[in-house]
Amino acid sequence: KKTGDFLALDLGGTNFRVLLVRVSSNGKQTVEMENQIYAIPENIMRGSGTELFNHIAECLANFLEKLGIKDKKLPLGFTFSFPCQQTKLDESILVCWTKGFKASGVEGRDVVGLLRKAIKNRGDFDIDIVAVINDTVGTMMTCGYDDHHCEIGLIIGTGTNACYMEEMRHLELVDGDEGRMCVNMEWGAFGDDGALDDIRTEFDREIDAGSLNPGKQLFEKMISGMYMGELVRLILVKMAKDGLLFQGHTTPDLSSEGLVSAEQILRGLGLDPSPEDCVATQRVCQIVSTRAAHLCAASLAAVLRQIRDNKATDRLRTTVGVDGSVYKNHPQFARRLNKMVRLLVPDCDVRFLRSEDGSGKGAAMVTAVAYRLAKQHAERQRILDSLRLDRDQLLEVKRRMEEEMKRGLAKNTHAAAAVKMLPTFVRSTPDGTERGDFLALDLGGTNFRVLLVRVRSGKRRSVEMHNKIYTIPQDITQGTGDELFDHIVHCIADFLEYMGMKGASLPLGFTFSFPCHQTRLDQGILIKWTKGFKASGCEGEDVATLLKDAIHRSEEFDLDVVAVVNDTVGTMMSCGYEDPQCEVGLIVGTGTNACYMEEMSNVELVDGDEGRMCVNMEWGAFGDQGELEDICTEFDRAVDDQSTYPGKQRYEKMISGMYLGEIVRNVLLDFTAKGLLFRGKLSERLKTRGIFETKFLSQIESDRLALRQVRSILQHLGLISSTCDDSILVKEVCSVVSKRAAQLCGAGLAAVVDKIRLNRGLEKLSITVGVDGTLYKLHPHFSTIMRETLRDLAPDCEVTLIQSEDGSGKGAALITAVACRLRDARK
Repeated sequence: KKTGDFLALDLGGTNFRVLLVRVSSNGKQTVEMENQIYAIPENIMRGSGTELFNHIAECLANFLEKLGIKDKKLPLGFTFSFPCQQTKLDESILVCWTKGFKASGVEGRDVVGLLRKAIKNRGDFDIDIVAVINDTVGTMMTCGYDDHHCEIGLIIGTGTNACYMEEMRHLELVDGDEGRMCVNMEWGAFGDDGALDDIRTEFDREIDAGSLNPGKQLFEKMISGMYMGELVRLILVKMAKDGLLFQGHTTPDLSSEGLVSAEQILRGLGLDPSPEDCVATQRVCQIVSTRAAHLCAASLAAVLRQIRDNKATDRLRTTVGVDGSVYKNHPQFARRLNKMVRLLVPDCDVRFLRSEDGSGKGAAMVTAVAYRLAKQHAERQRILDSLRLDRDQLLEVKRRMEEEMKRGLAKNTHAAAAVKMLPTFVRSTPDGTERGDFLALDLGGTNFRVLLVRVRSGKRRSVEMHNKIYTIPQDITQGTGDELFDHIVHCIADFLEYMGMKGASLPLGFTFSFPCHQTRLDQGILIKWTKGFKASGCEGEDVATLLKDAIHRSEEFDLDVVAVVNDTVGTMMSCGYEDPQCEVGLIVGTGTNACYMEEMSNVELVDGDEGRMCVNMEWGAFGDQGELEDICTEFDRAVDDQSTYPGKQRYEKMISGMYLGEIVRNVLLDFTAKGLLFRGKLSERLKTRGIFETKFLSQIESDRLALRQVRSILQHLGLISSTCDDSILVKEVCSVVSKRAAQLCGAGLAAVVDKIRLNRGLEKLSITVGVDGTLYKLHPHFSTIMRETLRDLAPDCEVTLIQSEDGSGKGAALITAVACRLRDARK
């Protein structure tokens, strides 16, 4: 599907080529090429790297000028046929020069960087170097354009090398185990560890000793065009010295020249060959080139075996793309190679396809693909950048939260404030003298718990708990208030029977995790439902009274509702029982909220200035008056528009477990619609609201999870044909969305602890925050990122975060216990 103009640069020997490749598609894809060959003088091959790359840049400029395209910035693919270490497609560190090159200051450096620098220094043209590949890869891609079975590239020319498509699961140097990647073998160095010592001859050793890189590329020195003629020359010199040829004569030319073929070549070397000499010389050439072809075939057979085993197939059908002067110009080499391959791997049907236009076209193909991928990558990052927050943005969120807290606490601005800062009438944390049996009810989501809490004081101070979890069917959460509370009472009756306490009358603490207005501890007027609840006839009513009415209707038992508390307050109290410094409660689960101990003098809605009171912030509604508008993205707006309460709980919708999966789903939909993911194919399931559960984020971001498991989650979402790259991208989207959530939560918490520090006039504050909620507990990175943000934005507060191990139910019982203790003291 690629179209456009691409440049290719092919450097791998004493000549190099510059190509313009035009890929057009009018129904049928066509490729037109124009190219020019430039020489590299020997003094430049062995001079400095700067000279070499300046020379290449000059030739490029000449080519562009000739075609009149110097003013265009075209993408370029660079075929660089020397051993390189790559960590990405547009970076290639030269390991070592081969094939007679020795330019200084290049080994160990990125050749793309050196070429870019040379072009920049000229300043008369600009190009976009997108990909650097090896000539074997270029050959495989060139041939693969015409034959889709081509998965091996082979070069036998001045040097020799091969590449092939290997399974990702076998590539331990690269992350990911899905799909395949082309491996540049650099097989010219085969034998450098001594593996070929038993078949190397004295002539091979002599060639190596006299080469520019002794001990290196030993396999290449037995096979490639650069060395074959030299091998023949050394054999002829030895035979002549032993009196077996040319009547024992050698000439200075035979001792120095490297070319061979029968009579006229020998005469050209100043020799006077007999017919026997000519036959013998021809036989030496034949032996040397046959050995080269057979060695090449043996190594290729190993590659074919590997591919066949990878595919676990009985018969492999594949194509090898081949290039190089030896393969193309030697009269017998190709035939001998092909025949020996068939002998060594009879279970492989191998087609050898000659690359007619070198590796330049392949480089342009790789560039075309890479260029498309780079554009897509840039577009994806541009979209994800809208979900990334910098430090200044987070500081601004903190500042606005501080403002909203003040507005919520003040009498004259409370009604208009987004963050309601509701008084809870909880005045103190446990002091350890509480005792007795208490019931607790914990309602804050689709599951709720009934608990029996036994509090013991004195030396054996302890809290013993029994609980049972019940579900609330969706039709009841959306039905009437009476149905909801009758269902709750039915569950309490079941629990009392289960505990063998039928008919008992106990003090009850009711954790009710929805925004409530309280004028005293045992009353909570529901302001509005959140978290998807919609039971009618409850908003504006006292939930303690609704519960008592339902208990009277059942006529099975009687309970004393002592306290109505929010889950954040419950969490703070249950952690406060273990750590007296705990004065903040935080929930990050289905929803999110926080509470903390505020000075009574600041709580203007309640009379009295002495001591402190716990304030339920209801911070999920932060942003409902536009405070977060500048960091809100199109995805947040989509999630908000489709939610039960559009325009409400905006902060919560950017942080909590109920919504993160939905944000991710909307990003994935956008990416897919733009062709940036899943090859542009949408699955019907991904269009379903709520299908991408937040638990998937926790699973996908787990460091232990292989990409294979990410794919199985995607397959569960109907994305059957997702690739390894899709999995990597989905993982990135999840991490961007959850990082933002953790940072926003950390910024809010920073505002809270800093306010407490300033309330108390302290330079440094040491405080504990009790935390509960599935997102905080189960997500692999949420707590760490939140902690880092908090430390960064509130540097004067030393905050200890402790997880509430038993939810907010125990807290409700402890608040009830404290209330009973205070009530008894008053009596």
